[in-house]
This record gives sequence, C-alpha cells and structure tokens, in this order.
Amino acid sequence: MMDHAHDLACVRDATERLLTAVAELDNASPAEPSRLPGWTRGHIFAHLARNADALVNVLEGRPMYTSAEARDADIEKDAPRPLDEQRTDLRESAARFQEAGAVPADWSRTVELRNGVTDSAARVPFRRWAEVELHHVDLGIGYELEDLPADFTEREIEFLAQRFSGHSEVPATRVTDGTRAWSTGREASGPEVTVSGTPADLLGWLAGRREGAALETKGGALPTLPPL
Repeated sequence: MMDHAHDLACVRDATERLLTAVAELDNASPAEPSRLPGWTRGHIFAHLARNADALVNVLEGRPMYTSAEARDADIEKDAPRPLDEQRTDLRESAARFQEAGAVPADWSRTVELRNGVTDSAARVPFRRWAEVELHHVDLGIGYELEDLPADFTEREIEFLAQRFSGHSEVPATRVTDGTRAWSTGREASGPEVTVSGTPADLLGWLAGRREGAALETKGGALPTLPPL
C-alpha cells in the first residue's frame, strides 16, 4: 500500500539534495548539455519545476498540462534562464507541490495524468520522487544511480517492471538483483529471459539510463525496451 505521507517526505529530502547540488554550479551550467539527448541542464531544471506545478494540477483535479505543445513550449521558454532563477523556481514550485500534498484529501481516489494515464492519488508523490531523483542523475553533476536511496531504487524497479508487464514488444522477462526478482514483458508461455545485475544497473536499463552492458542475461538476448 502506498504511503503518500512517507513519499512526500522523501520528495522533500530529494529536492533538498538537488537544490544543494545546484547551488554549487556556476552560471554557465544551465546552458551545458545534460545526459538527456537534446536537453541542456536548463531544460531539466525547467522540466522539474513545471512538473511540480503539473502534479499540483493533478492533485487539485485539473488537467496535468494544457496540452503537450504547451508543456514543451514552457520547457523551451524556461530552459535558458540564469541559474539563480532556475534554483528559485525549483524551490518555489517544489514548495507548492508540498503544500498541495499537505491538504487533507481522499488519497484512494483515481487521478488522471498525461496521455489519459490514470493512477491513485496516493502514487503521485512517488511519481514526483522519481522525477527528482532520476533527473538529478541526468544532470551529470556527480549524483549517480548508485547514490539513489536503496528503497527508492527497489520501488522504481518494481514500478517500471509493472509498466512493461504485458507489453507485446517485450518478451517474458525475469529481472533479479540476486536477492529480489520481478517479472515483466509478455505473459510467459515458455522459458523466460532472465536479466541479472546490481540494483543500479537494473534501474538504469529499465529507466533508459544505461544500455545494459553490465547486465547478465540467460535464455535470450537482453530485451529492447520501448521508450518511457
């Protein structure tokens, strides 16, 4: 069962780690390339700020974004801003998300995200936690997948395995770190492909952050995953 209060606290902690790291950057940093193709670090800063506001919309019963085009335009508009403006926007938008999460509500209700995706309100804080943690890694400023909190990594592996579960393009796959195991892909009608590795490498592969060269596979080649 999702514990939204716990996850909101984790979002706050992850945001503080991010803001502390961003404070150590120089003014040229927003224009420098991130690890995401086509995006500067400024694009990531802008996306994180606008995502916080979008999830406030979700919690308050409004559309997450006006449109996909408006979402992309806001990121492009805000990406070139100076570092101080970026950091202020990150902090203030994060505070708005925390305030929305503190309002008494029915956390079992269903909410709508992008592209018609629905989920329970209780999972929204975890989704925000994933945004902050993974995009902190994407900045390429010294925070790596191995630095992520262990409980977050485990839960995000499970979340992504569930996301690809039943996907017609992904063969039946067993994912394991040697201690825990998750199933994903098509329903097994025969032997599964087994993918083994460290939690960080498994998460990197599932989240599209690593190609999977460090992973071991049995029963077939490493599955190609569709984009998130």
